[in-house]
Amino acid sequence: MDIRQIFGNNLKHYRTLADMSQAALAVKMGVDRSHVSSMERGQQNVTIITLWHAALALDVQPDLLLKEDIPDRG
Repeated sequence: MDIRQIFGNNLKHYRTLADMSQAALAVKMGVDRSHVSSMERGQQNVTIITLWHAALALDVQPDLLLKEDIPDRG
């Protein structure tokens, strides 16, 4: 699977676990909601800084956003 899709799936997974909307995540990350949507769809080549901001906003370790198999994702 493409790393952008893996990141997007994990971003959505952890955002949902945090009971956070795309808009709320966008505010915490300092980006537009449409950017979060594009990332979740695997359409963005995110920078390492964006990865870091997403991890901080979701209160997860950055490596979790890059793992191919998240056990509790189902």
